[in-house]
Amino acid sequence: MLESRPGDAFQLGELLNNTYRIEALLGRGGTSDVYRARSEISGRLMALKVLKAEFTGNDDYLALLTREEAIREIRHDAVIRYSECNRTQDGHVYLLMDYVEGPGLDKKLKQGPMPADDLLTICRRVAGGLEAAHARQIVHRDLSPDNIILKDGDPSRAVIIDFGIAKDTNPGAETIVGNEFAGKYAYAAPEQLDGRTDARSDIYALGALLLANFRGKPPDVGRNPMEVVQRKGQPLDTSGLPEPLKTLIDRMTAPDPKDRFQSATEVLRYLDGTEGADATIIVPKPQQAAASPAPPPRRSRRGLYAGLAVVLLAAAGAGGYVSGALDPLLGPRLPVADPYTLVVDKPESGPPRAVGHVPDAALQSTLASLMADRSGSADLTLARGAIAPSWGADVLETIGQLDDLAEWSLTLSGNRGDATGWTSDRALQERLMAALSSDLPGALEGRAEIAYRPAFLAAAALAPALQALEDCGPLTLKDAPATGYGPDTAVTVTGRVAETATRVRLFDALREIAGARDIVLDVEVLNPTLCLIESHLPQAPASAIDVVFTVGDRDEPNPSGRFFVGENPVIDVVLPPDVTDGFLTVSILDVSGNVFHLLPNLNREDNSVAALRDGRQGEVRIRVAYDLQEAAENGGLAFRVDDSTLGKSKVIVLHSAEPLFDGLRPTAESASGYAQALQEFAGRNAASLLSLDSRILVTATP
Repeated sequence: MLESRPGDAFQLGELLNNTYRIEALLGRGGTSDVYRARSEISGRLMALKVLKAEFTGNDDYLALLTREEAIREIRHDAVIRYSECNRTQDGHVYLLMDYVEGPGLDKKLKQGPMPADDLLTICRRVAGGLEAAHARQIVHRDLSPDNIILKDGDPSRAVIIDFGIAKDTNPGAETIVGNEFAGKYAYAAPEQLDGRTDARSDIYALGALLLANFRGKPPDVGRNPMEVVQRKGQPLDTSGLPEPLKTLIDRMTAPDPKDRFQSATEVLRYLDGTEGADATIIVPKPQQAAASPAPPPRRSRRGLYAGLAVVLLAAAGAGGYVSGALDPLLGPRLPVADPYTLVVDKPESGPPRAVGHVPDAALQSTLASLMADRSGSADLTLARGAIAPSWGADVLETIGQLDDLAEWSLTLSGNRGDATGWTSDRALQERLMAALSSDLPGALEGRAEIAYRPAFLAAAALAPALQALEDCGPLTLKDAPATGYGPDTAVTVTGRVAETATRVRLFDALREIAGARDIVLDVEVLNPTLCLIESHLPQAPASAIDVVFTVGDRDEPNPSGRFFVGENPVIDVVLPPDVTDGFLTVSILDVSGNVFHLLPNLNREDNSVAALRDGRQGEVRIRVAYDLQEAAENGGLAFRVDDSTLGKSKVIVLHSAEPLFDGLRPTAESASGYAQALQEFAGRNAASLLSLDSRILVTATP
């Protein structure tokens, strides 16, 4: 873990968008930093990649981060799962992904050589993830040891991260030789130096990093551009490697892409010993003919699936083909697949696909035909594994039940599976949930999550939920469509709430109404004290008066306004050049329900702007909360954060033409007393109030 700095995008303990609590800074990169965060709604750990401030206005970097978010369509255990790409109120763009605990291969590389068996296991796992990514036409382009994490240190649970990482892909000295890129180009395929990249480039990179981890050091790419280009045209040195690792890496890292394995599927077949077998069917989009027969009615498919399932059961000999009992009749046993995976899905827009393992040619042909009927594709490998005798029939029955949905996915690992999807047909959703919510068909273990999404949801349908949970002012639907929310339209709510529990209840209430639509709560969580004051503050415009924070112990600027236990918050009010008269009233409302008056108070009674400026022109800083040493010398107010009152406090700056109150308020008073005094002033002399500005100060444990 790294130490946070005052200039970092997020500080430890900060609550991002009122959902994700920042727990640790995991790493710093050239264009982004990565944090560990925990959802305060679900408790789930997440990794959070935030684009550095200087890149947030660059459309190229934003596009790359958005591209990385699109990787969430890949469903494979070896590929990091992405959640959302979002922007905070102060402009930071971040990407959420699953948090994976374990060492990266870069750390293992520094520790020395790895065993060949572990590297073969990693190769099988990562190649499976690349197979799923390449099926989606997504090429990693930057595969290297730091982009593969061994979950819990287990080679069989390797996970690929950092798809779409922002980088300069143009050839040239800065890209090839610069310190930031030298390590990456140790693993880049030769064609990448010419700006050409395809799936075979990922295969080269995987082979190169396997070699590096076997040797315990990265390949030497040279010290200048000429050496880099020359060495990239030569085969990697695999002398001394044991078989089959040597041949595997040789064929993955051939300098000419035509001489390499042409796909991740070919790598897997080599590892399984089935290279050259006719085990894969790719179904192209069929050509339309003038006399094409009309497609059968949708409702007739279920009978077709049932009939095919019976045929498959008969062909499988009640599991004999998978178990090997029929080997004397049917020929050699199939290779073992572990894990035994199959993914069949149908996107809302786009062709369906089936990718993974099947136990027999009958199911392989059936799924390929089903995909071809819908202009989709099938990439299916014959294999045996730990599956039930009725597995194929159960898969077809599940697909038959899901196929009327607008979008669906079935993901299987052995007999265990998950089915998801959605429909705007309430009766269909209820029927499928009744049939599949407790268990999938036959011997398949798992359940379905089928969501109901009305075609359009009126904004008025959400209003009662918002009104019922307003505990800190109005909650508002942002940019609510006049025609209602479509299935893919996010519901965005703005406003304030008094506590995190209210935010959670709001999310649950909206989810109940909005179904599977995205819900974005752009809602600030305050506390009951701040909400009380918010409801009693007089109406006044904001101004250019600013509030700035400093860590008194270290005299360091603290733009985040977050202070940890033991630190000494120093507060300055910055007057712009044009604020030269009137009176300044500064108070801080803390989380315990108390108000401390920083200006005026018994130690500093004169709060006129003229006295505070003391003849100074231009921008002037007025210190209202001191560091401890200053306070000891001048008797001013100073604070040190303890763990008894952690949370959000609010600094309020009121600029008025006349003194705000009759006489001095006590240095500290209750929030309710202060709120009543504000209301009385507003009722008597509202026109005297020139501006109202505020800043949130957060106290937290490190």
